[in-house]
Parts: sequence; C-alpha cells; structure tokens
Amino acid sequence: MIIVLGAGVVGVLVEAFVPRRPRHAVQVGLALVALVAALVQVVRLRDTEIVGAVGSVAIDGPALFLQGTLLVMAIISVMFFAERRIESGGDAFAPSASSLPGSEDERVLVREKVLQTEVYPLMMFSVGGMMLFPAANDLLVLFIALEVLSLPLYLLCGMARRRRLLSQEAAMKYFLLGAFASGFFLFGSAFVYGFAGSLRFSEIDAALTARVGQEGLLLAGVGLMAVGLLFKIGAVPFHAWTPDVYQGAPTQVTAFMAACTKLAAFGAMLRLFYVAFGGIRTDWQPMLWAVAIATMVVGIVVALTQTDVKRMLAYSSIAHAGFILTALVAVDEVAIAAILFYLAAYGLTTLGAFAVVTLVRDAGGEATHLSKWAGLGKRSPLLAATFGLFLLALAGIPLTSGFVGKLTVFAAAFQGGAMPLVIVGVLVSAVAAFFYVRVIVLMFFSEPASEGPTVAVPSGWTVVGIGAAAVATIALGILPGPLLDLAEQAAVFIR
Repeated sequence: MIIVLGAGVVGVLVEAFVPRRPRHAVQVGLALVALVAALVQVVRLRDTEIVGAVGSVAIDGPALFLQGTLLVMAIISVMFFAERRIESGGDAFAPSASSLPGSEDERVLVREKVLQTEVYPLMMFSVGGMMLFPAANDLLVLFIALEVLSLPLYLLCGMARRRRLLSQEAAMKYFLLGAFASGFFLFGSAFVYGFAGSLRFSEIDAALTARVGQEGLLLAGVGLMAVGLLFKIGAVPFHAWTPDVYQGAPTQVTAFMAACTKLAAFGAMLRLFYVAFGGIRTDWQPMLWAVAIATMVVGIVVALTQTDVKRMLAYSSIAHAGFILTALVAVDEVAIAAILFYLAAYGLTTLGAFAVVTLVRDAGGEATHLSKWAGLGKRSPLLAATFGLFLLALAGIPLTSGFVGKLTVFAAAFQGGAMPLVIVGVLVSAVAAFFYVRVIVLMFFSEPASEGPTVAVPSGWTVVGIGAAAVATIALGILPGPLLDLAEQAAVFIR
C-alpha cells in the first residue's frame, strides 16, 4: 500500500515538474513499475498474518489475496488507460478536464494532441484506497479507505474525451449519490461505536456478547453501514447510479471501476460482517437474503431490455453482485474461498469485455448501441469471438471461469443452508444466458449495416490486456484448481 500510494504522490510531482511531451511515458512507466513492485511484495508476504498500524490494519489471507488480485487488474487497467492509437493520436481522456466542453480552449488542446496524464496518479490513489479497504480493521480506517478509493473515481468518470457532457453528468451523479452513501456509512459507524465503545472490529465482536439490551442501536448501525457498502457493489436498491455512470464514464474507467471497486467493496463487506458482526449473523442474514434476491432478479430483468452494450454490462454487473451475495450469507470459510475466486474470475472477464467495447467505433466514437454490433463477426471475427468468450463466461457457460465461479458460490450457499437463494440464482442465470447469447447471435448471424462501425486497430497495450483477460477466462474455466486452492488457503481472517 505504501508503494502504491507513494507512486501516486510521485505522480503528482511528475505533473508539476516533468515537461509535457515525455510526461505520459513517465506516468505510465511509474504506474506500472509501482504496481508490479507492490504485487511482488504481496507475493513475498503471502503467508503473513499481522495486525499493524496500532491495530487498525489486518494483513491476512483474504486481504493479501484480494490485494494481489486487485494489483493484477490494476496493471491491466493501466494498459487500457495508456492506449492512444484508437483515439487518433489522443487517448480516451479529455486533454483538460477543467475546460468547457466545446470551447475554443478545448479545441486547441485537441488539435495539439495534448494527453491527460493526471489520470495515472488519480488511479494510483484509488488503487491504494482499494487495497486498504479489505484490510481495514477498524471503522475509521474503513471509512478513510472508502473515501480514498472513491474521490479519484468521481473525477475520472468526468474526463471522457468524447461525449463530455454525458461524462460530466455521470461524474456528478456518482459524486452526489456516493456522498449520500458515505454519509449513511459514517452515521452507521457512529451508532456501532455508541454500542461497542470501540472502533476496532475485534472489540466490537467482543461487545456483542457483553452488552445486552442495546441491540436497537447496534442493528441501526449495521443497517446504515450496509447501505454504504451495498452502494459500492451496486446492489439493489442502491444500484441506480450504476448504468448511468458506467455508460457516461470513459470505458477504460468503467472497466477499472467494474472490476476493482467491486472486489475491494466485497472484501470490506467480508471482513466487516464476518469479523465484527459475525456474532449477530442471524440478524443481518435476512437482510442480505432479500438484497441478494432483489439484486439478481432486477439486474437480469432490466438487462433484457437494454439496447446499449455498456448499460447491458452494467446491469449484468448488478446481477453478479447478487450471485456473490448468495455465498456471503453462508458465513464460513467455504463461502470466503468461493467469493475470492469469483471476484478474481469476474474481474478479469469484465476488464476484457469493456476493453473490447473501446475498439468498436463509428464517427462519434465508441459504437455502443447494440444495432451497431450487427455483423461484427463478419467484419472482425477475432474481436467478435473474444467478446463472445467474455459473454459466455459472464453467462456461466462450462469451460469458462464464470461457470466455475457460479458453481463455487452456489455450492457455498447450499452448504450454508441458503437453498432458496441457490434456486433463484440458477433460474436467473438461465434467463441471463438469453441476452448474452442474443448479442453473440447478433454479431455472427446478422448482416453488417453499410454504415456499420469500424474496428479500431489497437496498440500493444490493449492487445496484451485483452489477451491476458481472455487467457485467464479460459484457464480458470479449464484448470481452476490452483486458484481455488490458493483461495481456500487464504480464506481465514485474523481476529
């Protein structure tokens, strides 16, 4: 975490002192070196169990697994951020986020092909917050991590090079709703502190049995804190921001958000509900049952009606949050391992799917309307087949990582006594297969329109990123054993 956050600080200094022309290469190199160095350090510490920072940060199996997975996804995300070729000399970001859309200043910057390099330190700060989020061991640090990961994302969502107003609208919606969710979380933390007299998770857990008669204060706090975390994972009924923000944000940022934010938020939920609130599981499990069912059903049903690829993937991500919640209610080590594996598999697939979206373009930029994707398989068979692979994985088709992921979370939920959730999950998955396959049929069995989109030729950055995501999707579907074993070994929280 120190390496990543330190790189963010250095990145700010690079913005101030490095000349404009070499600045982009310096920022990309700095981000990649820092993320790889942090990943090496995580691997080196893989068997470590320690509570540090005066008891406020816990480094254990789940934290290290999630941090390692997050760093891998962040490395791929930097590759997507660094793509320049498909934007005709620019990148996906506005040359100056503060310039008025359509103004003369912006036209001058676009004409001079100025690159937005502030996105890299912003991303590094967000990654640092995401790494701290699942490792936080008290309520105050948990809130700080939530804000550190969120604030840069609010800015990144408003920096799209094209469709600036839509991008800024997405940033404003995300910021306002995120502020409300953070307020709920902080208010809930105050209630829990009032009950337990401590911010530390272990001391909150001890207070659950020592203090009787104040359950109202505690349960109110748990409910309010759940609002903040369920907002971050895009669970129903706190999901309304997801499709608008995913559609309006630069697609590279959408990919980063969809994969990494969900991973960090579920990691924080696991630690909070298993370590701090494990003693009252019978009180919060019914709430998560209801949220899981609503999230799966609403995510899939609304996804069926979408005509925009990014909005369809957004509602798909909502449904996948519901699938993960089915295992979270089980409250055992099998469920933890299943969730860890699912987060890794889903995150890599989602990164690849959104990266493919950046390559299908028309005169206005990305061609995200589904009608524009008709006949894509005849224009670019390899790209369409790769996107089809990611869609099949999201649908949970065998021999893909998505199938193994769903199998593990449903098995954990069944073993934990949540059979109704498993039934709903299986039925919803069957319905979900329809709209995923619908896109595949559209790409391969429809005639391309004469004014159809073109497929941009990416640089090596995007090719390597999509290739890594595709290989991981296939490998985790055929040989999931090594990662499953690693997840099982990591599925023990230190208390």
